[in-house]
Amino acid sequence: MEPTIVSTRTRLTAADSKDAAIAAARALLIEDGPQAVTLKAVAARIGKSHANLLHHFGSAAGLQSALAASMAERITARIEDAVRKARAGEADPRIIVDLTFDAFDSEGAGALASWMILSGDRGSLDPIMDAIHKVVEALGDHQGEPVAPLTLSLVLSALGDALLGDPVSRALGLPRNTARDMAVAQLIASAQRPTKDDSRPTPPAPV
Repeated sequence: MEPTIVSTRTRLTAADSKDAAIAAARALLIEDGPQAVTLKAVAARIGKSHANLLHHFGSAAGLQSALAASMAERITARIEDAVRKARAGEADPRIIVDLTFDAFDSEGAGALASWMILSGDRGSLDPIMDAIHKVVEALGDHQGEPVAPLTLSLVLSALGDALLGDPVSRALGLPRNTARDMAVAQLIASAQRPTKDDSRPTPPAPV
């Protein structure tokens, strides 16, 4: 597939130029994987010079970090909205699971995170971790129970499924969506768990 070249005849502001670069980096990530997200490749796609992107991001790692931050903000905003709707009974918990799993799989967040870890650039994961922390803080506890443990389980399941879900599922003779189905079951079970007040033993009926 020939790379899409973004016209630069109209002079872009610095912010617009950075946004265009991040959009191009995201497209390259989805099409060819994290190793394709280089300053040279992004510059070619948007019709800018390597020096121009170097000025904006400092390095390929800086570009990848900016991409991770952009993806994390967009994805967690969608997940937060889905969680609030699910709590209000306006959405199926499956939507939450699919958004999370898709973010790490088809949208490339899992591959990007793994690439950063293997490259020794763990600091670039900070925007992702910060975004997850912010959405957990914004959502708050649910029915008196903290959401952090459930979020941890969901994120790790989604990351593992993105990286090894297909081969492991095939090796075990399980349907490809088994990990997603298990995550949905966990969310539903958590939502149906009695609150702390409701869990008190019922006093015996008067004789």
